[in-house]
Amino acid sequence: MLSKFTAYLITHSNAILTDAVESIVNVIASGFAFYSIYLSAQPRDENHPYGHGKVEFFSVFLEGGLIFIAGILIVGKACYNIFFPEQIQHILKGIGIITATGIVNFSLGTYMIKQGKTLNSLTIMADGKHLQVDAYSTLGLLVGLFLLYFTGIQQIDVFLSLGLGSYIVYSGYALLRKSIGGLMDESDFELIDKVVLVLDTYRKDSWIDIHNLRVQRYGHELHIDCHMTLPNYFDLVKVHEEVSAVDQLVNTHVHVDTELFIHADPCLPACCHYCRMKDCPIRSEEKQIDIPWTSALVVKNKKHFEDTFHEANKLS
Repeated sequence: MLSKFTAYLITHSNAILTDAVESIVNVIASGFAFYSIYLSAQPRDENHPYGHGKVEFFSVFLEGGLIFIAGILIVGKACYNIFFPEQIQHILKGIGIITATGIVNFSLGTYMIKQGKTLNSLTIMADGKHLQVDAYSTLGLLVGLFLLYFTGIQQIDVFLSLGLGSYIVYSGYALLRKSIGGLMDESDFELIDKVVLVLDTYRKDSWIDIHNLRVQRYGHELHIDCHMTLPNYFDLVKVHEEVSAVDQLVNTHVHVDTELFIHADPCLPACCHYCRMKDCPIRSEEKQIDIPWTSALVVKNKKHFEDTFHEANKLS
């Protein structure tokens, strides 16, 4: 941040000031991100039975909001300089300083995104993405500054600042959208697809269907609840074994610490036509179809035979 403001004081370039202002956001947002990661790592307590992971969404919200506001201010400053331009000087010195900051930001951002994925931390990934966005905007800034240096057209600086400011506004909006979605427990369909693929790939014959599946993210942990239809002649011990098997399966293959709440439903005669259970003592009809599990199917709050019944009615 200090390097970029130094470059601005040397050159008086509005575009370099744009890059420098965004660095203020980097410092403030990273400070709050540091605290939110510390807080999200705290163990559950009586007041926070699901842990403290949701604070990461507040961190992303703050970062996105600051980026958005910075972008608005940058666009406003650029519009002002259309009517009241500043004389740019010592542009090569500014280019050298800005190049160094861009390399540092891109390297650090790439490392943070990699670690964020490894640790399943939304905050670290968001902060790394922010630094990468900063590096990309710096690259665009350098292209514009070189054009300005070789052509001498002062207006390039203003329009370059407008373009970078608009890009920063969009980046802030994207982070705000993601954080609000997380705070409101918006469905993460990519994550649901991953969970459903694991369940369908390793499903047992006794798992007749899974429905009303919901996935919530709390920091680096997932909470999944669903209904699972099992043969109605299973005793409580057997039901517990099947539920535990699902829990172990998801925690082994999804590679995220996951807490599952599974409500066991007894099977009905209408389930027989797609039930995979062999030598079932209560089967009322032979298995007729095989229903692969998909996200669209398992998130619905109804057993699979209800879907096949409605589809049959549509066809008739």
